Amino acid sequence: MDMEPPNESSHGIYPYPDNPRTPALALVPSHIRVLLDVGCAYGAFGAAVQQRQPCEVWGIEPHQPAAEKAALRLQHVLNTTIEKAIDQLPDQYFDCIVFNDVLEHLENPWLVLSRVRSKLGPSGRVVAIIPNIRYFEIVNDLVLHGQWEYQESGILDRTHLRFFTKSTIGDLFRQSGYELERAEGIRGARFPWKFRLLNLAFLGALNEMRYHEFGCVAAPLAPPHA
Repeated sequence: MDMEPPNESSHGIYPYPDNPRTPALALVPSHIRVLLDVGCAYGAFGAAVQQRQPCEVWGIEPHQPAAEKAALRLQHVLNTTIEKAIDQLPDQYFDCIVFNDVLEHLENPWLVLSRVRSKLGPSGRVVAIIPNIRYFEIVNDLVLHGQWEYQESGILDRTHLRFFTKSTIGDLFRQSGYELERAEGIRGARFPWKFRLLNLAFLGALNEMRYHEFGCVAAPLAPPHA
């Protein structure tokens, strides 16, 4: 489907494109039958899942015009934030809950992840795409030039409230009651020669700095306490 221009509302212009988010799609298990897409935007990701396999898709989207468009594609769309939506979601219902570049926008992603555990069914999984603040261009600008300039999109999106590295992504999920099963680098870039030399000197310890984001799959460790 062709991308349509963003709509204006009382909340301003929706800042993100109608994107099927193929990196996350590759992480969604092919056997799942019920999926929750947190921050579903126009519903393109959920529609892509449904094109690949039979699946009931729910979406959560706080931006009203985007939620209205998503409702034309998905079975259920809640026009609210994830924090307000959790109590409206059925317990032990979803095979997969997806956070496509969402967790870094939340004030308390630890609490949100902890609370949605009760919404996952048996063998349920959380899939997340999370920006890598250790990306080499960010580190280079900070260390060599003293720059930390927020932008309209990307790793230093001005709406990001939390920042993660591969290591602290693991901490995020463990502290929220999950086992991180996969954390794969996405959108890898070639190091300039100075970083290649540094990486050789550190025996490959800088490899993760090549990636803009990490794609994650996590399994709940145990049901949350009542």
